Amino acid sequence: MEKVNIASCIPNPVFFNGDMEYKSIKQWPEDERPRERLLRFGAYGLSTAQLLAIILKTGDKNKSALELGREILLNFKDLKEMEDAAPDELAKFKGMGPAKIAQLKASFELGRRLLQNEAGGEGTIPYFRNSREVYEYYRPRFYGLKKEKFLCALLDVKNRVFKETTVSDGTLTSSLVHPREVFRYAIKEAAASVLFVHNHPSGDPNPSKDDIDITKRLVETGRIIGINVLDHVVVADGNYVSIMEKGYV
Repeated sequence: MEKVNIASCIPNPVFFNGDMEYKSIKQWPEDERPRERLLRFGAYGLSTAQLLAIILKTGDKNKSALELGREILLNFKDLKEMEDAAPDELAKFKGMGPAKIAQLKASFELGRRLLQNEAGGEGTIPYFRNSREVYEYYRPRFYGLKKEKFLCALLDVKNRVFKETTVSDGTLTSSLVHPREVFRYAIKEAAASVLFVHNHPSGDPNPSKDDIDITKRLVETGRIIGINVLDHVVVADGNYVSIMEKGYV
């Protein structure tokens, strides 16, 4: 990643004897302060570093909140990597104490919940017409997970989800996802059909051989007992694959 000269990007540097000292954000002209710019023009026009500065509020005695935000950004590949960072990783940045780390983590969690609301929100009964809608609904649920999780959604005769169960946590294998256990729950709840969703933390949504083999076994079992498998959707960050639509099964 190309390094950026942070000093050249910050307004109002003050020079003393060849050394550069920065004014605090409070000393900047009002129309250059991130918070005032957000209130006046809206959040969309602010850079990521400026948004971080608003969340962090302050830097330390040697740098402003904007400088601290830029420093953090330069040390992570992207916002996803920043969100995944453990608190002790963030604490390595001078000026990042427990309160600021908590503020940053809370802002990411609010973003995650916003995605969930846009997808339908808790308490909303989802009705799926295609795999894209499945992906949009479940994407926030899997966002940021570092291990695979396999969900089974139970649907009624109108293809509305009325219950869900977690079949497995961990890399998918036939021993973890056994048709007997999956359909025992579906039979008990009198599901008309089922839908499977699981994630790939690697970011690549293409199904593995195990994913396809497991899906084939589940489809065949469902056919025998009279419970239709509508789809198996593999979710990754920013993308998905429908095993059924791709013709793997």
